[in-house]
Amino acid sequence: MTCPLLYRFRVVDRLPEPPSAAAARGTLVHAVLERLFDEPAAGRTPETARALLAPQWDRLLAEEPELAGLFDDDKARGVWLAEARDMLDRYFALEDPTRLEPRHREHAVEAVLGSGLLLRGYIDRLDVAAGGEIRIVDYKTGTAPKEEYEARALFQMKFYAVVLWLTQGQVPALLQLMYLGNGEIVRYAPDESDLRATVRKIDALWRAIERARNTGDWRPRPSRLCAWCAHQAICPAFGGTPPPLPQEVPEPAALDETERPAVAVPPQPDGPPREDVPAPTGVPPQPGSPDEV
Repeated sequence: MTCPLLYRFRVVDRLPEPPSAAAARGTLVHAVLERLFDEPAAGRTPETARALLAPQWDRLLAEEPELAGLFDDDKARGVWLAEARDMLDRYFALEDPTRLEPRHREHAVEAVLGSGLLLRGYIDRLDVAAGGEIRIVDYKTGTAPKEEYEARALFQMKFYAVVLWLTQGQVPALLQLMYLGNGEIVRYAPDESDLRATVRKIDALWRAIERARNTGDWRPRPSRLCAWCAHQAICPAFGGTPPPLPQEVPEPAALDETERPAVAVPPQPDGPPREDVPAPTGVPPQPGSPDEV
């Protein structure tokens, strides 16, 4: 987590946040790419992907009517849809979907650590080669981070890799982040020592959550990401006052509807940066709008 107070606002207080055009575009692009693989291999073309945009946007509007308020007029919506089309075109420049048969899409995974902590998440795409090698693929509609910030971007992927390692007894061969904002791919081949270190970090992060919950110390951590935060008016870093904590702060387990403590990485619709796992120390922000992580 880049900001403990933002984690509190989202997970403990469950404060609403206004919809974001960038987040909605990420959700739309993800939906199109998921459904693209419903087509026969020969039909997975740029034209097919573009044709899926309108019906998927209609579906999102039906599910979340408030998204219609993101645009002042048809021209603004048209520019927004054109940006989504550009991202889909970049996808086809990065790989050929006619040669792929994903094992899973939007794949729900979970595992329990030795500490008893339950991990849950959704993987955008899981590929399995003929030899059994596993590749985890995640689509990002933002731009690729600079090299010095890649570790933060890869942490989510290592989280997924840990879950598969624990449940299948196999270390994924490749973690692949596809940045459709600028057409770049970040790849990483983990090993077992990487995943053991990730488990230690997850356990440490969870202890930080529990300390904050027990002490009520959810202090802000100002950074460049504050520019996109919906809660500046109630943040002490901007002269605001947070609301009182709920009389009964929810147990972390209850947040995930499980009897065990849980850390969840939800589906990544490229909205504002998710704060599901807080970091006990500062992490440099990635470049670009946090709405397109």
